[in-house]
Amino acid sequence: MISTEQMLAVIKAIAQRMEMEKDFLTQLDNEIGDGDHGINLARGFKSVKEKLPTFADKDIGAILKGVGMELVSTVGGASGPLYGTAFMKAGNVCKGKTELTDADFVAAFNAAIGGIQMRGKAVEGEKTMLDALCPAYKVLKEEIDDGKTLSEALADAVNAAENGVEFTKTIIATKGRASYLKERSLGHQDPGATSSLYMLQTTLGVLQEA
Repeated sequence: MISTEQMLAVIKAIAQRMEMEKDFLTQLDNEIGDGDHGINLARGFKSVKEKLPTFADKDIGAILKGVGMELVSTVGGASGPLYGTAFMKAGNVCKGKTELTDADFVAAFNAAIGGIQMRGKAVEGEKTMLDALCPAYKVLKEEIDDGKTLSEALADAVNAAENGVEFTKTIIATKGRASYLKERSLGHQDPGATSSLYMLQTTLGVLQEA
């Protein structure tokens, strides 16, 4: 089970991680994108963090939706609409819930990915955040279905996401600004896949502390 308090702690920890990784994510984006991924995400999540006290009495669905709306309105570039839509879609699945079961978490994750696919018109294998998120989701769902705890399943999902980030170095970008580079995008890891991995790692860290 994930409580409202834990979800707020996850969001706060993600905001801190994005600030910490801002320069590295921007460096990755300098190589194949607009050079603003880390800066934009850190700014958006700083704004989210400042709003967290206003989410304290809300249910998990409303919290996630609020995070998504804040990201859409404060994050520039492609990552704002993509991550914002992901959080809003996850929020729709969690509407009215003050606790999430493992199955709820899986459903919210699936909805988030669906939102990114819809907004970005992308699929796995195109050197985007989906190359971290899709493998992670598959492992998470399989292991929850097999009866593993959320922490156990999420730990293995994080490993899958790490492998997905490594995989992005071996493929040519066909979506977003990086696609303009064609073969020159080879050898570079995708910034969006990397920030997605950081969010999953951070979520796992908070849940393991509980």
